[in-house]
Amino acid sequence: MNFRMMTVAGLALVLAGCTTTGTGISKNAVEARWLGQPAGGFFAQYGPPISDVESGSSTVYSWKGGYKTRKVPAQYETTKDGKRGKRISSARTEYLSCSIQLTVSSDYVIRSIRIAGDRKRADGPSWCEEFLGAPAQTKPAATAG
Repeated sequence: MNFRMMTVAGLALVLAGCTTTGTGISKNAVEARWLGQPAGGFFAQYGPPISDVESGSSTVYSWKGGYKTRKVPAQYETTKDGKRGKRISSARTEYLSCSIQLTVSSDYVIRSIRIAGDRKRADGPSWCEEFLGAPAQTKPAATAG
């Protein structure tokens, strides 16, 4: 009986050593786009932080931006004959913004991102993911002619 318990305990320790902590794995589009990138590129593209706090060899920057007003039209159910039926939801205006905290190492590289304020959507990415997660749009080069 003791041999079985020792074997099970040993197997449990081996399996526990095989688990990952999840660090370095991006959880959303913002982390996928910006983790490991220079903080200067982020601030050049989206504007300066609103505050910063030094924490040992790293600095935590608080940033807020991406202000947008989005009008959401009313939604109606569709009847059997394809016509507009009863109203499901009223038209509304959404006021969007994104707040994040960037932890930046002493070599000015983004080491972690925490979304502090965001507007989630049931049918797609959140506003922060939509605004900050997409790669920067580049302008086409002008042709000589």
